Amino acid sequence: MSLTADLVLSCARLESDPGPDPSKRPLTSSDYRKAAIELDTEFPSEALWVFAYGSLIWKNSFAATESRRATAFGWHRSFCMTRTRWRGSPAQPGLMMALERGGRCDGVAYRMPEGSRIEQIENLLRREIEYEDAVPFMRWIHVTDGVDRWRALGSWVGPVGSEVQAKLSLAAVSKILARACGHVGSGADYLFQTVRHLEMLGIRDRNLWDLQRLVAQEIRMSNGDPHLPSSEAIQAADLCNFADALES
Repeated sequence: MSLTADLVLSCARLESDPGPDPSKRPLTSSDYRKAAIELDTEFPSEALWVFAYGSLIWKNSFAATESRRATAFGWHRSFCMTRTRWRGSPAQPGLMMALERGGRCDGVAYRMPEGSRIEQIENLLRREIEYEDAVPFMRWIHVTDGVDRWRALGSWVGPVGSEVQAKLSLAAVSKILARACGHVGSGADYLFQTVRHLEMLGIRDRNLWDLQRLVAQEIRMSNGDPHLPSSEAIQAADLCNFADALES
C-alpha cells in the first residue's frame, strides 16, 4: 500500500466534537425500537445477517456466530456522504462511504446469534444512524457467496439528499480524505483501515486501491514535497496507460 501508517499519523489532529446537527431531528429510543421492529417484520423468518463493506469489517460492535465473504451485486462502495462530524469538521468537511447503485461490492456477511433479532437490529441502527432522515438508508439487500444467495441488512444503502455528492472523481475524493479530520479520526485513517482489512481478507476493491494511492500522494504534497505529482496528474497518467493498454 502507498498509504502507510506514518502518512495517516501525519493527518491526525485534535478536533472538538461540534455536536449534533441542530437542523435535523435526532432519533429517540422509541424511534430506534420502532425502526428495528419495522425492519424485522419485513423478513421475520430468515436468519439475521449483516453486510459489512467498510468500518463494520474492522470495527464492529457485535458477536457474530458466522462470517462469510459475500458480494452485493448492483451496488458499489462510494465516498459520497459529506460529514462535518466524526471524520470531518465544519471547517474541513470529510466524506463517508455508502453503497451506491451499480457494479458490485465484495465484503463480509456476518450471521448474528439466534434470538433477540429486534435488539440486535436496534444496536446496529444506534451505531450507524443518528437522525430520522437516515432511517430509510438501512435496507435489506441480496448478497451471495457464489453458492447461496440471501438477504442481509446493509447500512447507508442508496442514500439521497443534500449531503450526497455522487460521482465525485477519485482525485476530488483524495483531496478531501487527505485533509479532513474529526473528533474520532481522519478520513485518511478511515480509508487506510478499510483497505488494509480488505486486503487481509483477500479483497481488492480497485477504486479504493487507486484511491489510497492518490490520498498518499496528496498527503506527501501537503507535507511539503513539491516534486511529487498531483493526484490529478497521477490519475491522468493512469487513464493514458489504460488507453494504451486497450490499443495494444
